[in-house]
Amino acid sequence: MSMHHHYWQGSFVGDEEAGHRLADLPAAVEAALATELETETVLAACDALATALCDPAHPVHGRLAGHLPEGEDPTVLAELGSLLGRRELTRKLRRELGDTAPGRLNRADPRETVYEAWAPVGLVAHVAPGNAATVAPLSIVEGLLAGNVNILKTSSADTLLAQHLMAELAALDPTGALAARIVVLRFPSSRQEWLRMMCAPADAVAVWGGEDAVAGVAAHVPSGCRLVEWGHRISFAYLTSDAWSDAVTLGALADDVTLHEQQACSSPQVVYLDTEDEGEVFAFAERFAAVLAARPPVSGASPAGGPDPAEAAELTTTELVARLEEHLGLTRVFAAPDGSWRVMADTRSPLTASPLHRSVWVKPLPRKRMVATLRPMRRYLQTAGLAGSRTDIAELSRTALAAGVTRVTPVGAMLESYAGEPHDGVYALQRYSRRVAVRADPVRFATTACLDDLARPVVLPRPEGPLRGKEDLQEPGRQVARADAELYFRSGGSTGAPALSIFSYDDYDTQMHAAARGLLAAGYDPVADRTANLFYCGAMYGSFISFFSVLERLGGVQLPLSAGPDHRATAQALIDHGADTLFGMPSYLWQLLHAEADALRAYGGLRKVFYGGEHFTPEQRRTLRDAFGIEVIRSITYGSTDLGPLGYQCTESTGGVHHLHADLHSMEILDLAEDRPVAPGQTGRLVFTTHARRGQHLGRYAIGDLGREVPGRCPCGRHAPRFELRGRTGDVMRVATYFLNQRRFVDLAGESGGHRGELQVRLDVTDVRERLTVRVERAAATDPERLREVFLAGYPELRSAVAERLLDLVVEAVDGASLDRSPTSGKLLAVVDARG
Repeated sequence: MSMHHHYWQGSFVGDEEAGHRLADLPAAVEAALATELETETVLAACDALATALCDPAHPVHGRLAGHLPEGEDPTVLAELGSLLGRRELTRKLRRELGDTAPGRLNRADPRETVYEAWAPVGLVAHVAPGNAATVAPLSIVEGLLAGNVNILKTSSADTLLAQHLMAELAALDPTGALAARIVVLRFPSSRQEWLRMMCAPADAVAVWGGEDAVAGVAAHVPSGCRLVEWGHRISFAYLTSDAWSDAVTLGALADDVTLHEQQACSSPQVVYLDTEDEGEVFAFAERFAAVLAARPPVSGASPAGGPDPAEAAELTTTELVARLEEHLGLTRVFAAPDGSWRVMADTRSPLTASPLHRSVWVKPLPRKRMVATLRPMRRYLQTAGLAGSRTDIAELSRTALAAGVTRVTPVGAMLESYAGEPHDGVYALQRYSRRVAVRADPVRFATTACLDDLARPVVLPRPEGPLRGKEDLQEPGRQVARADAELYFRSGGSTGAPALSIFSYDDYDTQMHAAARGLLAAGYDPVADRTANLFYCGAMYGSFISFFSVLERLGGVQLPLSAGPDHRATAQALIDHGADTLFGMPSYLWQLLHAEADALRAYGGLRKVFYGGEHFTPEQRRTLRDAFGIEVIRSITYGSTDLGPLGYQCTESTGGVHHLHADLHSMEILDLAEDRPVAPGQTGRLVFTTHARRGQHLGRYAIGDLGREVPGRCPCGRHAPRFELRGRTGDVMRVATYFLNQRRFVDLAGESGGHRGELQVRLDVTDVRERLTVRVERAAATDPERLREVFLAGYPELRSAVAERLLDLVVEAVDGASLDRSPTSGKLLAVVDARG
């Protein structure tokens, strides 16, 4: 039986089967590209694999350790794991493609109906180098992040690490989308027919290795296909006069030379001095040789433990030629008696490749000649390690980049890298992607922020784990790591003590873009609308700041007034600056409009209200339309301080109906008492799982709101699920053995009592029994006695509690200003429980 050396779309196969499948590769690629791959699917699977690779006790780690090359340190798995975590990959996505979901067709400019995205090129063929265990799997992950189907060739001398690593990754994705996009073959380069079949249908071919390796693959690359070369590169150090006489700099330079025995592309092969004086070159080489001589050999740094016969021959030849040229006064050689290192001073400036293994050229190169000397080698240049003054570093960086260098580092840090660093002058993800655009009719697509919302539902990983609540997040052990704690908000405290919520700026940015898309869906027009931001500000409260950020991302006109107590000054600012759109809390907007009703009616310019945090009753909406001429009244967003924006309204949404931000969250609607889904259409607890948060796992979070699913596809055409808010769990009161809901009082007051103002329920205990006081705003000119009759007539449980003398019911009219509100957000407290 032939060995199953090949991993093909989810299963291990032998040579014969792999050959058959290669012949049908174009059809397999087309079938895979016809299925959807969410970026979140890749991130979730890679993050789970990263966790396993960093834990030596994990079964996956154990299985993969058996496939490491002989003599390879198992810590290489943890190194790989550190590169595959969500934090690193989302940072890479943001840096290289500008977004954590770069494949979604969002508006390039919110003011135009032009949609852009990064689309996969299609099939990426990867030809990996031998003896580099981590390169191949990371290359496939880059291909997957860009959404491509990937076929990888590993060397016939390699172990099956890449195959098994990709099999473990695919197994962590329940959708099967990753498996469909991964093929890993192991065969020798001499099998040209397989290489040809692998490259023929490719849209990009990524190849590692020297010129011969690249040329061997390039022969099979069809015209129009991108060839992405990750070839051998040459790096050098450049020292100014004050740096080359500094012992610390020499030590740092020796570190760069000895780390990985000069095997990395970023290892210095030449040290250039900013001088024309040959004597200084020879003197420096002698001093540096002494520093290098003091460095002990690094055990196991070179894969084979030392130079192979061909490399040894090159070392000997290079040193011999340099010694012969000493007689001409061109060179001077300083070398270890045992051949473990050599420093070769050369009076000629052109770049010369080093035979590596601690072999360094030292050459003169005045900065004025740097571009002319190095530019002929620009295709091979990679890193310049610079040492000098701050001004020197700035000037020399520019000169080195002009000469063709792609990265500049300090001496001593040439081999270090950072997450998302461009490689050889390009971002890999952009090489594996196409920038695509769709221009749509500006009238019909005016409220469509993301074209994909109309095309298909988002499928995110299934929520798992125990239910959580606000109190869980506030436990000391659950606090966000300091590295991710960049933005602190406090909740409004309308249902208890204010709680702290912490975000990274990246997550905040993702959420503000989502809220901006939701606002466009609700009918906000960033070109025409002139907006007054009247949310509350200060005391770490987030709404004013968040909607400032949303308007900034939309490019909308904004008057950042905030909710101030001086209603006259606020109204005057609206009139003076021609505001036609108000953002704010219903209770504040209601007070402002009624306090300045005459001036604002005379102005007559208000057209839109986007509200958050509370609801307007149907009666209040009628007043806004009839008395103030406001045409659009919609929820600005549905969200929480902890989770950010959760839902948005479209132009077809009414009342408490919202679409889920399905690209950020999953939603469950659970029974009031048990962790099980309610029957379709029934009201239950809303539970959300956020998938895109750094440093904090917000899974299965019971937010404290009640809601029900709205069945069917929305007339607006979006696939995102819809739900209707049905109040908060805190609005349900246990009073006199009955469960009463504050929302029922609001509905009855508006529908049967004609009440248009605010309403608050207060609970007290008297000597005899409990007392429920419904406090209504006097400005609405409502008769308290009439309302009391409406409540008793329309609420059977309330009627029973009063009839059984378990409860006193009082209705009182008060000034709106005397109703109890949250001190932070100004939000009306729906229920004030003073029973102690």
